[in-house]
Amino acid sequence: MQILHDVPQLRRARAAWRQDHARVALVPTMGNLHDGHLALVRQARGLADRLVVSIFVNPLQFDRPEDLAAYPRTLEEDCRRLEAEGVDAVFAPADAQVYPRGRENITRVEVPVISELLEGAHRPGHFTGVATVVCKLFHLVEPDVAVFGEKDFQQLLLIRRMVADLDLPVRVEAGATVREADGLALSSRNAYLTPEERARAPALYRVLRELAGRLRAAPGPDPAALEQEGMKALEISGLRPDYVAVRRREDLLPPQEGDRHLVLLGAAWLGRARLIDNLSVDLPA
Repeated sequence: MQILHDVPQLRRARAAWRQDHARVALVPTMGNLHDGHLALVRQARGLADRLVVSIFVNPLQFDRPEDLAAYPRTLEEDCRRLEAEGVDAVFAPADAQVYPRGRENITRVEVPVISELLEGAHRPGHFTGVATVVCKLFHLVEPDVAVFGEKDFQQLLLIRRMVADLDLPVRVEAGATVREADGLALSSRNAYLTPEERARAPALYRVLRELAGRLRAAPGPDPAALEQEGMKALEISGLRPDYVAVRRREDLLPPQEGDRHLVLLGAAWLGRARLIDNLSVDLPA
């Protein structure tokens, strides 16, 4: 497995694969890998001849400096795990390789509307940072396919919209959310939870499941009322919710009469950890 730290190294590797007419898959990560990341890696492994995993803690997408400073950096262990999964190359650049003129002066990619909803409203600038770095990774790696996790559902839609709007030649595949036995979605930030908080954390998924059952009822409750019920249920469980939302799955806008393909999304604080999760819901015809 190659470990590439600069753009020229990456381009040389990519040129060699192109000569072999190899299809290339990319899994973008910020490192501190867990089994959810590895599930995406295994999915991507089956979609191409060569597999690149990027590890870059992107400062442009952090809205709180203390969160950026505290984010775990575990490159050596990450590389061991990726090599065991048959990854061909890890691209682990320094900030200066990605933002050679500094992050303040970088050309930025804005995806309107979807970047301003939900996570975007609570984390200003976050999705500009995500879109910018992913667009740059797509241009550097030139993957035929890239795999993103469904746990970050809004991010997945944002990347698909960017790819469509900019006519980027990348197929974006979704990887299913990987969960602990009690339902908690795997996340690097779960490490911030104390044992007591960890015991409470599955409440987010539990509440979303309960709301999904209510939503499927005929006739289902008003989405706005359901959102308020979800917020209260999370508070009762000891979490500090940012939002619970019922949205159309295609664009995250509020559902209209006749919309059947929906998604429930929630975000809540538990101690130092901010948990996010979602659950797709198909209503009966």
